[in-house]
Amino acid sequence: MDITIIGVSLAVFMLFLLALGFWVSLALFGVGVLGLYMSGNDQIGLLFATSTWGASTSWSLTALPLFIWMGEILFRTRLSEDLFKGLSPWLSGLPGKLLHVNVLSCGIFAAVSGSSAATAATIGRMTLPELKAQGYSDRMAVGTLAGSGTLGLLIPPSIILIVYGVAAEVSIGRLFIAGALPGLLLVTLFMGYTMIWALLNKNELPQHDKTHVSFAAKIKALRLLLPIVCLIGFVLGSIYGGFTTPTEAAALGVVGALFLAAVSGSLDTHSFTDSLTGAVKSSCMIGLILAGAHFLTLAMGFLGIPRALAEWIAHMSLSPGVLLICLTVLFVALGCFLDGISVVVLTVAVVLPMVQQAGIDLLWFGIYIVLVVEMSQITPPVGFNLFVIQALTGKNILYVARAALPFFLLIMFAVLLIYLFPQIVTYLPRSMSQG
Repeated sequence: MDITIIGVSLAVFMLFLLALGFWVSLALFGVGVLGLYMSGNDQIGLLFATSTWGASTSWSLTALPLFIWMGEILFRTRLSEDLFKGLSPWLSGLPGKLLHVNVLSCGIFAAVSGSSAATAATIGRMTLPELKAQGYSDRMAVGTLAGSGTLGLLIPPSIILIVYGVAAEVSIGRLFIAGALPGLLLVTLFMGYTMIWALLNKNELPQHDKTHVSFAAKIKALRLLLPIVCLIGFVLGSIYGGFTTPTEAAALGVVGALFLAAVSGSLDTHSFTDSLTGAVKSSCMIGLILAGAHFLTLAMGFLGIPRALAEWIAHMSLSPGVLLICLTVLFVALGCFLDGISVVVLTVAVVLPMVQQAGIDLLWFGIYIVLVVEMSQITPPVGFNLFVIQALTGKNILYVARAALPFFLLIMFAVLLIYLFPQIVTYLPRSMSQG
C-alpha cells in the first residue's frame, strides 16, 4: 500500500477516535496497533511492552511529576493567594494597575507550576473576582488572564519542555535556560500592551483609585511575595548554576514548597493529600500520553513514515521559513482540539526529521514549538485554554476568544521576533556553556 494512503488513513483514524471522545493516550495506542498491523508486523504485544517500558523509565521524566506536585502544593495552600496580595501594592502605580497582577502572577506561578491550564485556573480564581469588584473592564481582565496563562508552557520549569527534551533528545537544562528570555519577552509584551490599552481606555478602569498604597505598605507586602520568589530563584538558580540536574532541582522544589506551606500555616492533612492526589492524576495522564506517543512513533518507524516525510521535504526544497509557516498552521489547528502536551507528543516524531533535514537547531525549535503551542491554546474561537477561562467566568466562549485575540497576536509577534533574532533563544545556553 502507498505510504501516503497509509499516513492519511492513520490520521483519519486518529481524528475519528478523538471525535468519539477517546482519551488521547488510548487513541495513540489504537493508531499504533493499526499501524503495526498495516506494516505486517505480528509482534504487537512485545513491541507494546518494550516501547511502553522505554517511554516510562527515562530518568529525565522523573522531574515531571515532581514539578507538577510543587505546583499543586502552591495551588492547594495559601501561597498562591499570598502571591496576589504581595504583587498588588507594587503594581498600583502602573497604567492598568491591577491588570498587571494577572500578567506577573501568571509569570511567577508558571515558574513553579509548569502547566498552562493550572496557571490560568489558579490565578483566575484569585484575580478575576477582585478585578470585577474594583470595576476593571471584564474583557481586559479575561484577556490578560487568557494570554498570561499560556506562560505556564514556556517559563521554566516547563512540563512541555521536559516532554520535548525527552522526545528530541535535547538537554532539558539547556531548554530551561533557553526559555527564560522568550518568557520575559512575552511578559514585557503583555504588560506593554496592557499599559497602552489603559492609557487609551481610561474610562474602563476604576474611576476612584482604591489601590493607592504607601511605600511602607509595599515593603510590608514583600513578606508575602518573597517566599515564592525565593523558591523560584532557588530552583532555577540551582539548575542554571550547574549545581543540580532538573530532577534534583524539582525534588528540592517540592521540599521547599512543603516547607513554605507549613511555615505559612496552610499545610494540613487535607491540603497535602489533595496536592499529592492532583499530582498523581496529572502525572499519570501525561505518562499515558507519552507511552502512547512512543508506541505510535515505533509503529510509524516500521511503516517508514518519518523517513518518507523527510525525503518529501527534501525534494520540495522548502526554505526553513516556509517550513516553519506550514508547521505553525498545523500546530495552531491542532491546538483547537488538544492540550499543549498532546500537540507536542503527537507531532514531534513526525516533525523532527523535517526540521533536521531543513537544518533548524533543535534547541531553538523546542522554544519555537512551545511558543506556537501557547498561541494555539488561545486560538479563537476554540483554543484549549479558552475553555478553562470560560469555566472560571461563565462567559460565552466567543466573548473569551475576542478578549484573548490581542494576546494571540502578541504571541505571534514573539514567534516572529525569535525567528528574526534567534539569539533571543540561543544566547543564554551558549554563554553558559562557554562559561
